[in-house]
Order: sequence, then structure tokens, then C-alpha cells
Amino acid sequence: MNKSAIDIDKIFKCYYRPLCLYALHYVHNPDISEDIVQDSFFSLWERINSVEIENVKAYLYKTVRNRSLDYLKENSIYETNLSPFDLEDILTDEEAEERSLAEARMWTIIDTLSERCREVFLLNKRDGMKYKEIADRLHISVNTVDNHISKALRLIREGAQKIYIFLFN
Repeated sequence: MNKSAIDIDKIFKCYYRPLCLYALHYVHNPDISEDIVQDSFFSLWERINSVEIENVKAYLYKTVRNRSLDYLKENSIYETNLSPFDLEDILTDEEAEERSLAEARMWTIIDTLSERCREVFLLNKRDGMKYKEIADRLHISVNTVDNHISKALRLIREGAQKIYIFLFN
């Protein structure tokens, strides 16, 4: 791909979240993951003018993987030759990439939920709070909590189906 054909803004919007989730499979820290991805985009930006990059996606994933492993080595968190398979006991690099893309699609759908619906959903699914705890915290009824979570799950399912149909039809 030549330099003029690379639209860094478009690439950033497309890959930032999946790459953060990919790095998270290695470093298990959202802030460190974001730093690694930002450094990787900076590396891409620097190299665009001096090196021809054939596959930007592959370049970014490889850079994020290598920087994640470097971080782990520098901080003596794990031994050297690591992959998500080593860290998760089940994932290969390809599976981690696929999972990060799926998670990014799910978060994109979650971002479209209304503010209250998203808040209730995340308190339950991300933070593990029970319906009653959420109701007490937000001063709403348990039934309202149930309605928000049901709505969120329905919209996530519908959004996932639309993405699947778009990609595979």
C-alpha cells in the first residue's frame, strides 16, 4: 500500500478498540493496553513516510503483540516467549485477534444504548452487581433494572445479527 493510500484516521477508528482489547489479553491492564496501542499507531505514523507497509492490519497487530510482550518482559511479569495461548491457556494469536474484533463490535453496540440502559447493563454484566443492588444505587425499581438489561441484551443480539448478516451475506 503506498503512502498516499493510507488514511491514518480511518485506520485508527477501525482498529483502535480491537487492538486495545488484543493488548489487554497480554497485559491485563486497560491503561497499559491503550498506551501500547497508541505507541503502535505512532510507530505506524513514523514508518508511513519511510517504509512501504503492505498490510496495515497485520503490521498493527504484530506491533501491538511485540510491544505487549516487551512490556511484560521489561516488568518481569512473565517469561519471554509468550503468546495469548500462554497467558490464557487457550488462545492463539489468531484467536485473540478474532476475540478482540468480536469484543470491539460488542462494545460498539453497547455504546449505542441509551445512557441509563448502558449504565444498568454494565453495572450488572461488567461489575457483577445484582439487580437489587443496582436498583438501590440508581434509585429505580428492580423491574426497571430487569427491563433495561433485557432491552440491552436484545439490542446486542440484534446488532450482532446485523453485523453477521452484513459480513457473511
